[in-house]
Amino acid sequence: MKIYTRTGDDGSTALFGGRRVAKTHPRVEAYGTIDELSSVMGLAASLSSDSAVVVRITSVQERLLDLGADLATPPDERAARHLARASSSWVSDLEADIDAMSAELPPLSSFVLPGGSRAGAALHVARAVCRRAERRIIEASASGEELASPSVAYVNRLSDWLFTLARWANHREGTPEHVPGSAGEGE
Repeated sequence: MKIYTRTGDDGSTALFGGRRVAKTHPRVEAYGTIDELSSVMGLAASLSSDSAVVVRITSVQERLLDLGADLATPPDERAARHLARASSSWVSDLEADIDAMSAELPPLSSFVLPGGSRAGAALHVARAVCRRAERRIIEASASGEELASPSVAYVNRLSDWLFTLARWANHREGTPEHVPGSAGEGE
């Protein structure tokens, strides 16, 4: 099977179910940004030597694959019946994991500058991409696209999870967090 089809050379792509839309269509922007998020998370996983971090990332990447397929499939398409749709249990799972990781972290007393270890820094980039994905999903919904309602809540909670995972990865690697105004301390 060839990887290229040439069908998108005119600037269009097919949603699941076959309907062709512009590559700039709000639904395509939403699932494309989810794909970008998963790729950045894969980079973060490749930069981590901590298997507990990698397992968490990989688990969420699998959900993101389902979410991307969900966003790529209009609800009236026959294929929609065969997809894993975003659900409120996905949100609950993230919240439970945020609580578990937070229990091992020092409490936040100020903003944290993105960075730290390589994996932690990449997770902060993933968090920023996740916030963009959330905006794209909201834009798609506002444009009249019918989307699974928990997808916004899931991606919103996912950005919190990524922030916590970045802190947790840095903590487990012994990399201190930097807070605004602390530059040059300890020199």
